[in-house]
Amino acid sequence: MTHKKVQKQGRLDEVVAKARRESERRGHGYREQALKLYAWICGRCGREFTRANVHELTVHHKNHDHDYNPPDGSNWELLCLYCHDNEHQRQTEALANKGIALDGAKAPAATFNPFADLKKMLDDKK
Repeated sequence: MTHKKVQKQGRLDEVVAKARRESERRGHGYREQALKLYAWICGRCGREFTRANVHELTVHHKNHDHDYNPPDGSNWELLCLYCHDNEHQRQTEALANKGIALDGAKAPAATFNPFADLKKMLDDKK
């Protein structure tokens, strides 16, 4: 690897590490608040949690904006890992059904038509 590539990779590693640290810091702040505000019960399936398994309880942002963390917890709900994954999958599918990619860009329209040459294929068999 050239010296420039090593420097570039080093900077990229620093940016990623910083982003992870900031995310972790933000996460602990609102997670701790949410665990103090709400009962340790999944808001969807009703599973109850104890100190032994509370690490499986996550904070879901109702409006899907992880930077919007009002101190009253109005944008949060506690969900188990499974329900949280399901909620995000439903959001992804809802956007996809509207033709919107996760990053907000317009998803490309499907252009493949498996039956485009069907008539020709059937005529060729005759």
